[in-house]
Amino acid sequence: MPIANAKDMLLKATEEKYAVGAFNVTNLIQLKAVVEAAIAKSAPLIIQASVAPSKFLGPKVIAAIYKTIAESAPIPICLHLDHCNDVEFCKTCADAGYTNIMIDASKQDFAENIRQTKEICDYCHEIGTISVEGELGTVSGIEDQVKVAEDEAQLCDPEQALEFVDQTEVDIFAPAIGTAHGVYKTKDPKLDFDRLKKIANLINGSQPRVPLVIHGGTGLQPDVVKRLISLGGSKFNVSTDLKHTLIDTTYDYISSHRNEYNPGKIDAVVKEAIKGRIEYWIELLGCAGKA
Repeated sequence: MPIANAKDMLLKATEEKYAVGAFNVTNLIQLKAVVEAAIAKSAPLIIQASVAPSKFLGPKVIAAIYKTIAESAPIPICLHLDHCNDVEFCKTCADAGYTNIMIDASKQDFAENIRQTKEICDYCHEIGTISVEGELGTVSGIEDQVKVAEDEAQLCDPEQALEFVDQTEVDIFAPAIGTAHGVYKTKDPKLDFDRLKKIANLINGSQPRVPLVIHGGTGLQPDVVKRLISLGGSKFNVSTDLKHTLIDTTYDYISSHRNEYNPGKIDAVVKEAIKGRIEYWIELLGCAGKA
């Protein structure tokens, strides 16, 4: 299938009230598991690489692997650079072949956030088919190199959200509504559903034009996930769940096979465990069969 555009994929999700899973990977085993699960469920897919793994493996390496897999897959797949606050590295990944770039200038003041986001939008749109995600307000927790303390987190102002979208011409928008990166300390995190609803109405009220992103998916209860989708969230980020699955499964296997030295067996067990988590998320997000 041709290389997919994230905005087109997510506009369809917005219209039909489901969300596309955006799953962070750090190695080839995770990537293969995510793709195989999405193919099995006939679901559209967004593969995400944060800055740390992108730099460790190299943007050209990740993009080459992605392109090889995506071109032969029977589902639409995007490659997304997640939470990058370095304008130049955003451009490097766009040049390398990432199909969606997140410039995260949310810790800057409003004017500077607009300036940096607009710069990346102009750069990626000049290339042609690369969509750009921007963020307003700050999501608490940790995502690779991006750390925001809970008392620093600021929720997205709906009126500013509309201004931000209009001035930057961003393709996909992540408003801070109280979700957090990492694992929630409570089963009932304080999310501002009314804020998300107002933002969705202001930006996409007449017709969907800029899909909305929910960051911090790991640990949210199923009913909360479904409510966020019903209010307009169409890209749903999941990272910590896959990290825990990778590390816990590896630890459990090694602990019970201390006399075995076959990395391939560890890889196989880890891949199956991650596939199970991805299939869970695809069903919960409602994107199964939407490819």
